[in-house]
Amino acid sequence: MIQLKRTGVLIKPDPRRVLFRPFQIIDKERIFKIFARVLSLTEEKVNSELENVKKESIGRHSKLLDLFLNRFDQFKDYVYTNDEISINRKQLLGAYFSSEYSFESAALFNPSMIWHPDQTGTEKGSKRFILSLRATGEGHISSITFRSGIITEDYSIKIDDPSPYVTLPEEIQNPVYNKYIFQNKLFDTDISNEFVEQIMSSLQSSFTFNELEEILKTESKKKTLDTVRRVLWIKNIRAIAQSNYEVIFSKEDDISKRVIFPTSPSESNGMEDVRFVEFEHDDGLKTFYGTYTAYDGKMIYPQLLETKDFLHFSIKILTGDAVQNKGFALFPKKINGKYAMLSRQDNENLYIMFSDNFYFWQTKQLIARPSYPWEYVQIGNCGSPIETKEGWIVLTHGVGPMRKYCISALLLDKDDPTKIIGRLKEPLISPNEDEREGYVPNVVYSCGGQILNDQLIIPYAMSDSASTFALVNLNELLTELKKK
Repeated sequence: MIQLKRTGVLIKPDPRRVLFRPFQIIDKERIFKIFARVLSLTEEKVNSELENVKKESIGRHSKLLDLFLNRFDQFKDYVYTNDEISINRKQLLGAYFSSEYSFESAALFNPSMIWHPDQTGTEKGSKRFILSLRATGEGHISSITFRSGIITEDYSIKIDDPSPYVTLPEEIQNPVYNKYIFQNKLFDTDISNEFVEQIMSSLQSSFTFNELEEILKTESKKKTLDTVRRVLWIKNIRAIAQSNYEVIFSKEDDISKRVIFPTSPSESNGMEDVRFVEFEHDDGLKTFYGTYTAYDGKMIYPQLLETKDFLHFSIKILTGDAVQNKGFALFPKKINGKYAMLSRQDNENLYIMFSDNFYFWQTKQLIARPSYPWEYVQIGNCGSPIETKEGWIVLTHGVGPMRKYCISALLLDKDDPTKIIGRLKEPLISPNEDEREGYVPNVVYSCGGQILNDQLIIPYAMSDSASTFALVNLNELLTELKKK
């Protein structure tokens, strides 16, 4: 009999944590009018209005006035006077083109847990962790945020107090692309023709965004019989390029301050359900990878985050015939010389994929179908497989009557993970009365847990609203999984 212990630890969304975001006004005439009105104010009135803005923003943003100045610089071409403009007036003008976004006001859910790369200062028997979470705000736009905490020797869990401030990373300009991967993605999205091939032939095996942009700008100026179609092709090529980017946070920013907000066109409506794994390469070096779903409001795109320090992140597209649907979860190391990944290709079953290339996945193999009433609608993974001496533990989710989501587990063969050693006939976690009410009722869901000594720690979301933790005895779980 498996004993589940709910910890009672609760991670709730906080609408007071807000991002500084641009307030976009497209109409140039309106922008000129706003500038004219602010430029007409007396200096005394400017100072008064700016002071009001500062008072309203106390405790909500760090370096607020610098942010206002940066925003002003983006619109300074709308200044129609040669007179010197005071710093306060520039800051006030920047404020008119800025806004706040409460990125976790609706929900903070679908957690993924990895061990912190820096265990300095932790007491014996304790371990520090990082938790990534899906934060959802106005317009149901999802972003990636983080918490940190410690699990003590007696398995009590303490979440570090999150910073009241949040910050966005700086985007690294002019990223580098792998031509082979880029061409595969063009092919995957049906952007492949003689015109596209001509553009790609002009580029080296590795090329920068600026090199690509220079060619696209030259081609866009040409007038031909198929100009309209060429404009569309160029737009699509540029969109794929923008889906590969790099961002970096300041070392001074606490992990809870860091928010990865949708940047590329493919993510415009959200970055969903990141599943982090600490991957060990053949040379022993380790990288943290996070598979996630990018959503543009119409289509979903499986994509990949890479980081070694949770400061510098590279975002890459995945390509190949098997890059379909959601729920991609990497194994933490190669299996028999190949990269391995779980996925849900068809909204129903669980698949495994193997590849020689981290970013190119061409084939898939069905390994598990819905088998029990609580998962008859669909099954999928709840994070990357976890290695044990008995095999790979895979946390799974199952969907049953009334679209109720439960969490369970199966065990894959260590050397041949296409083989299932065993699977639970009942859920590990079903939503109880305290967990079933929320943004999406009757749902428990996880994006990845960890093992500490003899306990499996499962962070999980409750009805797409808030998150918590449960503990499962590892030996009891393995015993149940190996039952014939």
